[in-house]
Amino acid sequence: MHGASRAVAYLTLAACPYVLFTALLTPGIDLPGVIAVVAVSMLMGVAGLICWRWPGIFPRLFWFGAPLVATLSISGLNLATSDASTGAQLFYLWPILFAANFLSRRVVYANLLIVFAGHAATVFSILNFQRAAADWTAMVLAMTMSAFVVLSLRRRADKLRDVLEQQAHADHLTGLANRRHFDEALLREGESARRTDATLALITVDLDHFKAINDTFGHTEGDRVLQAVATAMRTVVGDSGLAARLGGDEFVILMRVGRRAAVGVAEALRAAVAARTDLPGGPPGLSIGIAVLPGDVSTVQDLVAASDAALYDAKTSGRGRLSVAGARQNVDQMPSFAPDPLVPDQRF
Repeated sequence: MHGASRAVAYLTLAACPYVLFTALLTPGIDLPGVIAVVAVSMLMGVAGLICWRWPGIFPRLFWFGAPLVATLSISGLNLATSDASTGAQLFYLWPILFAANFLSRRVVYANLLIVFAGHAATVFSILNFQRAAADWTAMVLAMTMSAFVVLSLRRRADKLRDVLEQQAHADHLTGLANRRHFDEALLREGESARRTDATLALITVDLDHFKAINDTFGHTEGDRVLQAVATAMRTVVGDSGLAARLGGDEFVILMRVGRRAAVGVAEALRAAVAARTDLPGGPPGLSIGIAVLPGDVSTVQDLVAASDAALYDAKTSGRGRLSVAGARQNVDQMPSFAPDPLVPDQRF
């Protein structure tokens, strides 16, 4: 809520001198009114300085109550100074705009009702009924429209931010995670695995003779091959891990599973790609390297290096093979593994 804290700081520091001078210049203000104005102005100034200097000092729950406190303070000042002017009532816009920009719709609606009640208490106690009713109706419409305009703009901004975040973390051709997303996930999952003593598997995939596919059938058909592999990866991995394209014809799968489950996923991926008979030149061969943390290595950097080394072994031993780090064994010559079932805490 750093942005909320800064917003409160701006509002309170700007309002502090304005409230003090305009209230003291109000004709007929009595001593209790002066005391109330000075006290509230001082509190606003202190609150603004705290929000500016230490934006993270207040708990998250505080910001849900901030509009209520502001509304009650504005109503109290208006009643104490018997000020029903339009300028005084416009201060209600501040808690409404704050809530609409930072808080949930329910909080915005609740704050609107409180503002309507506070404004009614002010104008109906100071003005005659007809004038108070007209003033209250106009202010209710203005406050409501302001809140809904800000809510609409906020919703559009949130959607735009989501789209930009998705574009920043997704590969434009395949829709899989890109290298940036993978690097962030690798660090996060590596730290989680270290804390919980979990196993993290990295499956590195490379298409065999992909350059020949591009040279023979063209880059458009080459893109179709990459998209077919990405589709197979999404089908095999699902929500149990992260599938990413690092660039060119290099893909990776990051999962919270052991070696047996990782081998099972790799075998399922090869089978899914092999079933694609609609690709130019037939389905591409896959060379796959697998490494696990902490079984083979102790850091995520070494995990990447070990998986790459296993992939290199798979390619140099004839391509179209699956190799596991550590023993550098060719899985095509090992007994087939049945993948371990994924338990809920293994899902990404």
